[in-house]
Amino acid sequence: MLDFFTIFSKGGLVLWCFQGVSDSCTGPVNALIRSVLLQERGGNNSFTHEALTLKYKLDNQFELVFVVGFQKILTLTYVDKLIDDVHRLFRDKYRTEIQQQSALSLLNGTFDFQNDFMRLLREAEESSKIRAPTTMKKFEDSEKAKKPVRSMIETRGEKPKEKAKNSKKKGAKKEGSDGPLATSKAVPTEKSGLPGGPENGIELSKEELIRRKREEFIQKHGRGMEKSSKSTKSDAPKEKGKKAPRVWELGGCTNREVLDYSTPTTNGTPEAALSEDINLIRGTGPGGQLQDLDCSSSDDEGAAQNSTKPSATKGTLGGMFGMLKGLVGSKSLSREDMESVLDKMRDHLIAKNVAADIAVQLCESVANKLEGKVMGTFSTVTSTVKQALQESLVQILQPQRRVDMLRDIMDAQRRQRPYVVTFCGVNGVGKSTNLAKISFWLLENGFSVLIAACDTFRAGAVEQLRTHTRRLSALHPPENHGGRTMVQLFEKGYGKDAAGIAMEAIAFARNQGFDVVLVDTAGRMQDNAPLMTALAKLITVNTPDLVLFVGEALVGNEAVDQLVKFNRALADHSMAQTPRLIDGIVLTKFDTIDDKVGAAISMTYITSKPIVFVGTGQTYCDLRSLNAKAVVAALMKA
Repeated sequence: MLDFFTIFSKGGLVLWCFQGVSDSCTGPVNALIRSVLLQERGGNNSFTHEALTLKYKLDNQFELVFVVGFQKILTLTYVDKLIDDVHRLFRDKYRTEIQQQSALSLLNGTFDFQNDFMRLLREAEESSKIRAPTTMKKFEDSEKAKKPVRSMIETRGEKPKEKAKNSKKKGAKKEGSDGPLATSKAVPTEKSGLPGGPENGIELSKEELIRRKREEFIQKHGRGMEKSSKSTKSDAPKEKGKKAPRVWELGGCTNREVLDYSTPTTNGTPEAALSEDINLIRGTGPGGQLQDLDCSSSDDEGAAQNSTKPSATKGTLGGMFGMLKGLVGSKSLSREDMESVLDKMRDHLIAKNVAADIAVQLCESVANKLEGKVMGTFSTVTSTVKQALQESLVQILQPQRRVDMLRDIMDAQRRQRPYVVTFCGVNGVGKSTNLAKISFWLLENGFSVLIAACDTFRAGAVEQLRTHTRRLSALHPPENHGGRTMVQLFEKGYGKDAAGIAMEAIAFARNQGFDVVLVDTAGRMQDNAPLMTALAKLITVNTPDLVLFVGEALVGNEAVDQLVKFNRALADHSMAQTPRLIDGIVLTKFDTIDDKVGAAISMTYITSKPIVFVGTGQTYCDLRSLNAKAVVAALMKA
């Protein structure tokens, strides 16, 4: 049973609607438009909204959308046939009204389609019932029953023959692969005078086979003993010439007082002065204002200028034929026209580090968007598909929600509470380093920061944050801010409960008047259930304002797996009725990938969450905001 079936234009005018139940179809259809059609995620023609499953079909020639909705617990096999039949009949019946392509004509038009729809619905339901149910195959129908009984009986004489043939084949393979070793194996057989086997027309007896196997076993066993004796001899000289360990000037000290770096720092005490060069730590560039990400380079610009020069010297005749080649010329695009171009585009996206599944879905979405669309006279299929793909990629990198941290922090200040940000991600992606960069950006904008060291598992995690805190304190000393401590580390050592430390840090920040609390968590793999449960507990108990997933730009298909499993684990292990998931993404190591920027597309597509920050270096100023057009330009560059 269908809940609804609606037909509307891409401009938003509802032409006809069928209501199977009393509930309105406005909410599910608006969710489909907002989450799929506007976000260029049309690779799959199915969409789930709460308890409903929506299937849709796009008519790009007449700018129409056909949507059917039904309960997702039902398995309706006739829905695809119904939506195709309705699309075909509605388009043919009201072709003249739709071709006028004006909102006034569509509003004034009368689309009496109820009787036709009910007839098509009955036909689709009856066609699904006509199909006979699948029955289990009987033994008489199987291939095993057709074999004679004699073929399944094994005699005692046949089994050794098969083994001899197999051993002969294995020996032939070894002769082709091993070279001199194979010839050495063949010598004993010639000396022993054993027959050649069934290939030579002579059958081996049981005793001969046993004797042959015994000789082969002795040869292999003897060779193994020789190898072991050689290995023991070769290891002996290595022990004699053992190198003495080198003693470095700044290392090798066993004095505990020299090795203890944790004595001068406790929660609330000022840090020691920094003896390093502040300019090297800070980097160049404005720290308080995030610059847009620039994916172009001088080499690319020079190559583009050089490529344009020889094109001007080409003959006008060759240029004319090149321009006319591949023109479509006022006809509607079909799947066959776009297939070769989309295959090349898909391979190009995968080469640029886009996950394979997402590259396929993107190309499928572009094909659904362009199928049936009428092209201009001087438009090529390649340029049309490329332009549609670029528009889809830009739309994907600009998701529904935009994270504005500075505005949210000022709103939290008016409520007299700290703004809490939690960082999570897998091991080694740069969570602590980029937390320090974001701390510096917040300090440059005049906000005080408390860093909560909740990574109580990794050795050196607290010391790393302590070093960053000391450097940030040197860049923003209290003397420059009226005696106010701008950055401070809150830590309780190792082996403690991370959720409890985060709770104490938030309470400490509220009492001391800190504006922002940045919570650093331990790196964990997405398949580690105990650590994912601990992360879900930390997020559920402390309810941070922003949960940022830190991922590196070097990954391809792994980005999809990480984000999907992180979100799933947070939802499964959360104790809240509405679990808290990832709110944004921090993309790190972006300066190491050149133009292979596909991880940005993969992460945004799979989560529908924005990329808030992009890490582009090792200094505190190497933090950028995502420029969607620059990323897409680098992605589409050949």
